[in-house]
Amino acid sequence: MRILGIDPGLAIVGFGFVDKEGNKLTPVQYGCIQTEAHTPEEERLLHVYEGMVQLIDKYKPDTVALEKLFFSRNVTTALPVAQARGVMILAAVQRGLPVAEYTPMQVKQAVVGYGKAEKRQVQEMIKMLLKLSAIPKPDDVADALAIAVCHAHSYSLNSKLNEVLRK
Repeated sequence: MRILGIDPGLAIVGFGFVDKEGNKLTPVQYGCIQTEAHTPEEERLLHVYEGMVQLIDKYKPDTVALEKLFFSRNVTTALPVAQARGVMILAAVQRGLPVAEYTPMQVKQAVVGYGKAEKRQVQEMIKMLLKLSAIPKPDDVADALAIAVCHAHSYSLNSKLNEVLRK
């Protein structure tokens, strides 16, 4: 199974493709889509959408996982990020891909084993789990890989639970 993990944003969208075979996780490709700060928002959204479509078409994931939108105070930032998430989900759904969403706490729990882990701990675990030579930069890329790893773990657990429930 190939998973596309996405850390949504408008300025920087982190992405990471991870293959899962049994218990083995292998990074396929990772990076980010960036938009220019002083470009009209609709052009930035189009750039994110087109970038996402190109990535999906090139790397052909089986599923997409993104971080759920979380904000506590900065509503001004949350709205453009929500719009960007929308075009990312649209790109996936148009290609017939299932979309899963995870909270930051769920991602930390799946990757580190502790839902309140620090960002650096998550990054170090991603480096170890995926046997990378360095922590991916910018942080959004490491976060996207963490979301893909979270989905790989969650998908396995959910599949096993569904098997048990069907019996």
